[in-house]
Amino acid sequence: MNAFDENPQPPSPDLPLAGLSSEDSGVKKEQADPGEPVSFVGLLGEPPPPLPPAASFLPEDLRISWSWPHLILFAVFVIGSIILIQLGLVVYYQAEQHLGPKQVEQLFQTNPELAVGSNVLWFSLIFLFLYVTLAVLPDRPFWPTLGWKKLGSAADAPNNPWVYFAGGIALAVLVAVVSSRIKTPDHLPIQDLFRSRTGAMLLMAMAVLVAPVVEETVFRGYLYPLFAATGSRIAKGLGADPASAVRAGTVLASFLLHLGYNSMIAFSAIVTTRGFTQMPPHP
Repeated sequence: MNAFDENPQPPSPDLPLAGLSSEDSGVKKEQADPGEPVSFVGLLGEPPPPLPPAASFLPEDLRISWSWPHLILFAVFVIGSIILIQLGLVVYYQAEQHLGPKQVEQLFQTNPELAVGSNVLWFSLIFLFLYVTLAVLPDRPFWPTLGWKKLGSAADAPNNPWVYFAGGIALAVLVAVVSSRIKTPDHLPIQDLFRSRTGAMLLMAMAVLVAPVVEETVFRGYLYPLFAATGSRIAKGLGADPASAVRAGTVLASFLLHLGYNSMIAFSAIVTTRGFTQMPPHP
């Protein structure tokens, strides 16, 4: 508009006046309520809240809330808990059944109920530690915090669970073929637990139903992001861009792969022993 125009045009009522903000001119923007929780339609609950911008260069999978001091505390708890469990059992059997140290050690190697039960108790304590320190105290969702998300969260990864399960089966077959050409020890301590049908069934059940969940949660969901995030920060400091190389995706994929692998081993064991009715001889 020319300032010397004899018939100046009035400003449009839809535009804010110069020098006034949108709020002063009557135009208001909708803002999200910061107190309103963000909904997440997913398989395993709400996603973890975002971390400070200091870790913004990392992939979302590696923006974790724990650090190396937490890992040290976790390692102390893991080692201390298994020692306490074993000491408790030793004291119990020595006091109640008057067994010597050698007899107790042999009991651990030959009693499948004791071996499986103590391991399940240990796994439960590990999960309890992670749940309290990573979910309860910081008020964060447990499973998504440790990487359990829906399949297909990564654009270039398959979202069909059978693909990962079949991959685990193929891996088990490949390992069996390679192992048949490699000389292995004639006798391993764990073979003593397969002398009875009950022991074999308990071990197979733990290998299929318990071990994949615990191991993938601890190694893929807890340990890997910490090591990968630390390596990414080091690489970033050296001028590299490691974001695409360390993307973690979802623990669910590695769990299905692990489940397929262990399930194939269990299935082959059931077939070769005819339902654990014909156990192989032991030296």
